[in-house]
Amino acid sequence: MRQTSGNIRRSFGAVQPGDDIIVTKWVGLEGTVRIVQERKEALLHRFPPFMVEEAAGFSRYLSVQPELAAAKKAGAAILELTWGGVFGGLWELAEQAGVGLEINLKRIPVRQETVEICNYYDINPYQLISGGSLLLAARDGYGMTYRLQAAGIPAAVVGKAAVGNDRVVLNGGGRRFLEPPRRDEIEKVL
Repeated sequence: MRQTSGNIRRSFGAVQPGDDIIVTKWVGLEGTVRIVQERKEALLHRFPPFMVEEAAGFSRYLSVQPELAAAKKAGAAILELTWGGVFGGLWELAEQAGVGLEINLKRIPVRQETVEICNYYDINPYQLISGGSLLLAARDGYGMTYRLQAAGIPAAVVGKAAVGNDRVVLNGGGRRFLEPPRRDEIEKVL
């Protein structure tokens, strides 16, 4: 079950095959902040203090209001990434819109601090609660990312909506299919 703030427009019906799929900021932000808050001492025994402090500071990125306003103005389909992370959000978007997906894993933005902390706890950053990031679908995703970046909001086109029901994640030469989210990786740590 996804947990959202309830104030984010969810316009899945507007998503059409061929639309670009965009992620704002970095995935795993909220999960990283929560892990640092609860496990700071353990992390300080493993990582340099500057890295742990930087990860704790990700709380400054948790508001989605600036990118939400830009996305609404552009008419994009919007989903706040929360429980289940980006993989959960991608599944929900595809399921509700009735489209397939082709996503390039290497394009999904994730901070190195999140990767390091996830590796330490043996969890998947792409399935980690990702409050602070939006998943958008738009006809001209590159134009939208340009506008977001011009406003100081990191964003990346990570793939496309496709005809059919296949939800494919490409990683180099490999392919895997997304599965319905069952739990969030944060549950393994906290």
